[in-house]
Amino acid sequence: MTSENLNSVIATLERLYGTEKCGLNFKTPFELLIATILSAQCTDVRVNIVTADLFKTAETPKSILSLGQAQLKNMISSCGLANTKAKNIILTCEKLLTDFNGIVPRTMAELSSLPGVGRKTANVVMSNAFGIPAIAVDTHVFRVAKRIGLAQGDNVAIVEKELMAILPREIWSDAHHWLIWHGRKCCTARNPKCEICELKDFCQYIK
Repeated sequence: MTSENLNSVIATLERLYGTEKCGLNFKTPFELLIATILSAQCTDVRVNIVTADLFKTAETPKSILSLGQAQLKNMISSCGLANTKAKNIILTCEKLLTDFNGIVPRTMAELSSLPGVGRKTANVVMSNAFGIPAIAVDTHVFRVAKRIGLAQGDNVAIVEKELMAILPREIWSDAHHWLIWHGRKCCTARNPKCEICELKDFCQYIK
């Protein structure tokens, strides 16, 4: 993609989705961390329904631990993968208390050391909780970036590096949201709305 086309793609995405933010509801970095863990293979809408009740009861590592894994599992069951998610959340809360004084860390290395936290989750927390430029590559970002031609990698790690290389650092976090919302509203996995897409002149997929 030429630099001129790249600038046009960025400008179009910003115009279309410049006001869009993280789809998960949270008040603290810890709440965002838990919500992002729950969002794996689950919609933000469902996660927000679950966490609205969960965070009324438990909104800190200590209070999550006081629930116990069995009760936590029941409370998050509708998010799917409840066994794995409940186990990882309990282990993460324990590690937060033992290694980080109950405070969610800010670095990729520290966040990635938490059970159930990969690069995508760490980037979401860094970006949205702490304002650190980051690109979290979820299924939407991966799909849209490759279709448009912003990246060619065959896994999320490579696509993240490719996007970081071509996008200005100061818009990483915003561009992450723009790509997500374009994937949700237009460039859907099935039956993408190519006929009305304002990026079709640049898109490799439609060609």
